[in-house]
Amino acid sequence: MRQGLTAGLSLKPPHVAEALAATAQGLWFEVHPENYMAAGGPRLAGLAAIAERHPISLHGVGLSLAGDAPPDAAHLAALKRLVDRFDPALVSEHLAWSRSAGRYLPDLLPFPRTAEALGRIAENVSRFQDAIGRPVLIENPALYLPLAGHELPETEFLAELVRRTGCGLLVDVNNVFVSAHNLGYAAEAYLQALPAEAIGEIHLAGHTADPQLGGELLIDSHDAPVAAAVWRLYERLIGRIGPRPTLIERDDNLPAFAELMAERARAQAILVRAAAPVVEHV
Repeated sequence: MRQGLTAGLSLKPPHVAEALAATAQGLWFEVHPENYMAAGGPRLAGLAAIAERHPISLHGVGLSLAGDAPPDAAHLAALKRLVDRFDPALVSEHLAWSRSAGRYLPDLLPFPRTAEALGRIAENVSRFQDAIGRPVLIENPALYLPLAGHELPETEFLAELVRRTGCGLLVDVNNVFVSAHNLGYAAEAYLQALPAEAIGEIHLAGHTADPQLGGELLIDSHDAPVAAAVWRLYERLIGRIGPRPTLIERDDNLPAFAELMAERARAQAILVRAAAPVVEHV
């Protein structure tokens, strides 16, 4: 696994002191770089303290790679400054858009997977990588309703994006589970179709049922523990591709740090088992 990373956690301000004190082997922390694009202040100082003790990952939410315009130059420059300062173990972004005609929307929005979109996104990913001077990982989205106009299955779209740009994939297993449930396809088949060699990181998160539709529609809410079905998918994926850096992603309804570390320990145990050599009995 990259730079000794095993299982990590999203870093949230209430947990900085406990994160600083944590000593688990292979532990790493992921942050949204948009929260740290400042000249100074306590949040940036806290991240600097964490980075002295643990590897960090930058997981972007604002580049709008699937948008109708190139990534914002000022945003890329601010991201480059963070990359240069912290030398993160991983850098990633979402296969989505959130900006159009100068307006920003607070969501990660879907798009028709057309040949035109593939070309545009490949150009934007290449601009991203050129700007920060390293390969990045692109995350599969969570989807909630059918969208007209697709020309490629998502797995083929992602594989071709990897081929054209040299980027890798961040596979969010909860996103796969949520999308498969909402759109009516098999999550296991989706994961099997992804190119194993391109997968550089995995996310595990919780989901919730829609307040109005209930279990008919699942929401990638990041405010609950990882579901049993997502754990099963993850274990089978690791069994196929081998250990990969894995993040327990929690953004809301934060539990105690110890609870997150317990989920992290579960992922760690799966990674350790997958890495253990097979002993042949004669």
